[in-house]
Amino acid sequence: HVQLVESGGESMQAGGSLRLSCAASGFTSDNVCMGWFRQAPGKERERDAGIDVDGTTSYYADSVKGRFTVSRDNAERTVYLQMDSLKPEDTAVYYCAADPFSSFFLINPAGHSWGQGTQVTVS
Repeated sequence: HVQLVESGGESMQAGGSLRLSCAASGFTSDNVCMGWFRQAPGKERERDAGIDVDGTTSYYADSVKGRFTVSRDNAERTVYLQMDSLKPEDTAVYYCAADPFSSFFLINPAGHSWGQGTQVTVS
């Protein structure tokens, strides 16, 4: 039974920083690309970042490039999203995604495992 549990979301002032965490369990191996998506009210879920199985290669959406950093700790089976220079438009529910059959681009949402989401509010 695959489970992803996000944490770290909170309300912040613009310009601040947050670090989101996602703890994964239930995968039979560590060969799982992981990443982060966001969904703002009234909008579709969109990709922010993805990272490959050993953490050496990553993808960023243009809207977060240079501000967000994705990383992972395979010993802890955890993926992180460091969010700096936060903007009000970053306000959204952030979801962790994982998929053993996907690249770090995570382009097949229907095949991904998802966490429950964590709310980030920037004012």
